[in-house]
Amino acid sequence: MALRIRKGDAVKITAGAHKGTTGKVLAVFPKTGSALIEGVGLGHRHVKPSQLNPRGGKKDVHVPTPLHKLALVTDEKSGKTSRVGYKVTEGVKTRVARQLKNKEIK
Repeated sequence: MALRIRKGDAVKITAGAHKGTTGKVLAVFPKTGSALIEGVGLGHRHVKPSQLNPRGGKKDVHVPTPLHKLALVTDEKSGKTSRVGYKVTEGVKTRVARQLKNKEIK
């Protein structure tokens, strides 16, 4: 299935603890159906002491957000979101915003 959200898109989280938060997509993972969002999903990982890190401690890690909890932001100022569809014209497949009467997305 085609991924409707890509790296660099502005998205809004529609469900969960961070509902209503907007951010930029840093990376998309098609196999797990998730994405890293800037400023959202920061977690901690406990690290055992090693030669490189003799004290051990906590390390900050990015936790991916499932794609089904994300909506593409079409208007930055108002924060309006839209579903994403595809349109093929002259053999070129482009993404379109469904709520904006099939307006093309860059």
